[in-house]
Amino acid sequence: MFVVADPDAEAETETETGGLTIEEWVADVDGRGKRIVGERLQPLSDATRVRVSRGQVLVTDGPFTESKEWICGFDILECEDLDEAIAIAARHPMARDGKLELRPFWPGEQA
Repeated sequence: MFVVADPDAEAETETETGGLTIEEWVADVDGRGKRIVGERLQPLSDATRVRVSRGQVLVTDGPFTESKEWICGFDILECEDLDEAIAIAARHPMARDGKLELRPFWPGEQA
């Protein structure tokens, strides 16, 4: 689950009461054994872009895309199905103040 910040959306977000804090959300999801790991990411100004072109490694400071939205954190969840992942994400504070993007892992090769 990517945690996405969108300053434009945050400015338009209605203030809701009764929602969980991030600490409460983490305690709940960790307590149920559904979160494997999660971390905040440093701001876009600390990003480094790396790519290879014509055999040369090109390194550029700053974000890799021109976007008003950026990934500011992530959580790896272990859910039974998409419905459970949606229910967990809907309780995350950034569901109100930003956006959350759920993606399954690419299926690995079976040995």
